Amino acid sequence: MKNSTTSAKAATHERIVDAAARAIRRNGYSGAGVADIMKDAGLTHGGFYAHFASRQAMLAEAADRAGAEAVQSMQRVTAGAPPQRALHAMLQAYLSDQHLKNIENGCATAALCSELPRQAPEVRSAATRRIKEMIDLVARQLPDWGQPGAHEQALVAVSTMVGALALSRAVDDPRLSQALRDAAIHHFTPSD
Repeated sequence: MKNSTTSAKAATHERIVDAAARAIRRNGYSGAGVADIMKDAGLTHGGFYAHFASRQAMLAEAADRAGAEAVQSMQRVTAGAPPQRALHAMLQAYLSDQHLKNIENGCATAALCSELPRQAPEVRSAATRRIKEMIDLVARQLPDWGQPGAHEQALVAVSTMVGALALSRAVDDPRLSQALRDAAIHHFTPSD
């Protein structure tokens, strides 16, 4: 009986973290209320403290989950592309119309970057760990991976990707939104 109770509690915890990861991307950290997250997970507010010591603990797990999902999404993209086209495929997917419109399930860094400096250390630490993973993933797609300067190129690529997506979401001009994303892709696409 104990194993089924433990398993049910773990499954419930996962539902809450999933709901919180969507909520932070959709509404920001300050807009991610415990009551709404619990409702989205199909639970009552009263059960929250059976799973988390605090709201900050939940937000840290949500930041980690959202970041992990972004990295996993980009890993799937690169795995399905020829090695010499993996970075281009990643840029295309990351800066696509679908990703632009899917804030709730998209990259947490692009959705939340400006809010991170005001978050608790555990939230920032979780986000930082996942940002580093994304940088490492991009670095592995570069033609000169392992050579001096590749890490710096990956830093610039990730900064450009996140910035282009965030700005594309911020502006109210669809043509400018598309131009920002196209310019970022063009910048990192090798000429044939």
